[in-house]
Amino acid sequence: MSLARTVCLLLFLCLAACGQDAPWNKTQAQGGAQFVTGSIGEPSNLIPILASDSSSSDISGLVYNGLVRYDKNLKLEGDLAESWEVSRDGLQITFHLRRGVKWHDGHDFTSRDVLYTYRVTVDPKTPTAYAEDFKQVQSAQAPDSYTFRVTYAKPFAPALASWGMPILPAHLLEGKDITKSPLSRNPVGTGPYIFKEWVPGQRVILEANPKYWEGAPRLSRYVYRIIPDNSTMYMELKAGGVDMMGLSPVQYQRQTTGKEFLARFNKYRYPASAYTYLGYNLRLPMFQDVRVRRAITCAINKEEIIQGVLLGMGQIAHGPYKPGTWAYKAKVDNDPAYDPARAKALLEEAGYRMGADGIMTRGGKPLSFTIMTNQGNDQRLKCAQIIQMRLKKVGIDVKIRVMEWASFLTNFIDKGKFEVVLMGWTISQDPDLYDVWHSSKTGPKELNFIHYLNPELDRLIVEGRGTFDMAKRRDCYYQIQEILAKDQPYTFLYVPDALPVVTSRIKGIEPAPAGIMHNFIKWYVD
Repeated sequence: MSLARTVCLLLFLCLAACGQDAPWNKTQAQGGAQFVTGSIGEPSNLIPILASDSSSSDISGLVYNGLVRYDKNLKLEGDLAESWEVSRDGLQITFHLRRGVKWHDGHDFTSRDVLYTYRVTVDPKTPTAYAEDFKQVQSAQAPDSYTFRVTYAKPFAPALASWGMPILPAHLLEGKDITKSPLSRNPVGTGPYIFKEWVPGQRVILEANPKYWEGAPRLSRYVYRIIPDNSTMYMELKAGGVDMMGLSPVQYQRQTTGKEFLARFNKYRYPASAYTYLGYNLRLPMFQDVRVRRAITCAINKEEIIQGVLLGMGQIAHGPYKPGTWAYKAKVDNDPAYDPARAKALLEEAGYRMGADGIMTRGGKPLSFTIMTNQGNDQRLKCAQIIQMRLKKVGIDVKIRVMEWASFLTNFIDKGKFEVVLMGWTISQDPDLYDVWHSSKTGPKELNFIHYLNPELDRLIVEGRGTFDMAKRRDCYYQIQEILAKDQPYTFLYVPDALPVVTSRIKGIEPAPAGIMHNFIKWYVD
């Protein structure tokens, strides 16, 4: 992804969808050191701070750099910053920037670019979801061209990781309206790949940066093909039109086990840093009663979804953290278990009575709502269908609406015109939840779009990010998981396994805790 901690959080809503794909030249896709990856989603904006979808992040992560990044073992290391010092009290970081780094247009990268990125991100006129981390900064200075110093008024645990945010070119953006910049569709970065072409609805093409500070990538061209349907993408994979894609559980277990396929492709499996959830629009009276939300969760058999949709290739989500990580609480006391009888009892406590048609009603109004999800993700559609069936058994009428991604985001999510959404978040390496869960982040294009408001949760989020003491932070996040489990603003459904497949002609892949893309610039064609 990587837009550091915050953008890693956001892979916003995981997968997208778009228009029809144009015919692809198979010879082109197989020739030389070209690499073709498939995606059901299309980028929305290639200026990183203006986008929060995973497709935009996929491209931006190859075009731009931050000051720091996560290595294969998920430890922070230098990127555009060659080194740094943190003051004894943790309130000041001095970054020493790499010399000789060039923007893709030939200009020198300097501390001016870092200072500009900071200033434009916190500018109230910039419509970004990522300003909050930088708002913790008390002062930012560039003493010389290759030194950048940032000071915080109080301890801020995610401070260092927050500087993984991609750095923007000041010489192209300073003094201009960033929302109208041509860089949104023609980016200029310092990263390993240089933007070449974007054909809407079809593909984005990047070319290797021969002057990249780590050395030129060994794959000379990166093609990001937009193929809205997963089954079509799989056919392209087998035909040689795509070198890499994410398999569905059915494809992984039942369609890719033959000797011929395994001779041509390498499959990988590891827990994804992501979760899928039902999110309730808490501005609607129907969902303001916690008993209704808890009843819905009690009525859903999450293990049934994992077995039926994921074929066992995933695990139940009990909150917003990845199982096995330091902030994850293995046993959440308030988490509702699958219990249809309890679901009916909770609805009755909330004043609902079963009607002759088998649907719960209150005040003459049936308990009915629509689950919206994005086009092109068969797993989410199947998940919604299982949920629809289970909720009907306790007297809840559910309809399902599948939306084209851009319209879904712009016309429904951003405008709050939804009842329930079935989507997913990517989980960041740092457990800070401010951008998604704090009550101050409910504005236009911000990430608490369900409008969840809980003063105690707000307090714990602020306390957790305001200390360097790991034990104190863990205690905050344990309490946060209990509050979310009690309130059920989301029904957390599952953490899926990541199932990437790559053509065997690509060498140099090294699976690690960070996944397989951490050393992409070292991949090569045998």
